[in-house]
Amino acid sequence: MTIGTAFQSRPLRWLFGFGFWTLLGLSFASQFYLSSAKAGLEVTWRQAVSYALGDWYVFALLSVPAVRLARRFSFDSRLWALSLAIHIVASVAFSLAYMVLRAAVGVFQSGATFADAFKPLFVKAWFFNLLVYWVILAVTQAFNYYKKYREREWRATQLEKSLAQAKLQALQMQLNPHFLFNTLNSISALMHKDVDAADQMVVRLSDLLRAALDSSDTQEVPLRQELDMLQLYLAIEKTRFGDRLSVDLDIAPETLEARVPNLILQPLVENAIRHGIEPRRRRGQIRIHAASQNGTLSLQVSDNGVGLSAGAPEEGVGLSNTRARLRELYGDNHTFNLVSPQEGGLQVQMCIPFHTQSSDHEDSNHHRR
Repeated sequence: MTIGTAFQSRPLRWLFGFGFWTLLGLSFASQFYLSSAKAGLEVTWRQAVSYALGDWYVFALLSVPAVRLARRFSFDSRLWALSLAIHIVASVAFSLAYMVLRAAVGVFQSGATFADAFKPLFVKAWFFNLLVYWVILAVTQAFNYYKKYREREWRATQLEKSLAQAKLQALQMQLNPHFLFNTLNSISALMHKDVDAADQMVVRLSDLLRAALDSSDTQEVPLRQELDMLQLYLAIEKTRFGDRLSVDLDIAPETLEARVPNLILQPLVENAIRHGIEPRRRRGQIRIHAASQNGTLSLQVSDNGVGLSAGAPEEGVGLSNTRARLRELYGDNHTFNLVSPQEGGLQVQMCIPFHTQSSDHEDSNHHRR
């Protein structure tokens, strides 16, 4: 059982509190007994324990409302000035209450009158009581901050699990039904014309789906691996379009080991094929460019299709999904733009931090905002 789990149990919290105040009282009793012996005063150990526990058990009793007040009026809110004023008044009430209760206990212990027991307390204990209240307040605030920190940590862990599951599902759904239906229709058509080509297309589709699922729990992969995945997808599309589709890769060698979001290129290429090249009969060309400059990795996917001016949607599911993933992974430390070149078509441009090692995104799923 951890300390945090133990403190969730009310009986254990009360037991811990009783033990704490008892140990504190015994330590002061020991000090009082030893100092009295050195001074030549006749104070027995029983008397020292009785007086010390009488002091600290009163503090223990008063600590209950003090702790509740500290939890209700904390200094981490916008109303900290009000909380400060309340605790100043409460500390004065705490000190007065201690002196009244301790005097009552003193009457029981020594048989003195209430006035005789109260007067020395007013002189000796007033400022010490104030100090005790503010110590209780500080300790309670520290425990509250720690508890909130652990709760945030727990929620972050749960959020990490939820995000990991959501991203797993998102990655599995990157190959959307439109692509799958087109591929299956192409396979069905090829079965009557070219059985070998249809069989090859089934194998490629199987390889692509297997690769996508195998890497679905990885946030970032080397660009080399991302391009290999893309080649599986393009092999299927080239089977569908034949000579109507050509792909030009312009990849700087130093970028091949750079880490990129997993399956970041496939939806961009699919968007280019579906909205740019498929609606036209003439030959379509897709160009994929990667370069590094000043600590950033630049990726571009361009096509010579219909572009935005011909009524193609500015940002479909694939593009919006990509934009959201980049925002989650890199916060403001990235760019993602759609550009319409003068020669036509559409160019998707993105810049992300250049790094070749597994980053915090993958290791701890820490999202920078």
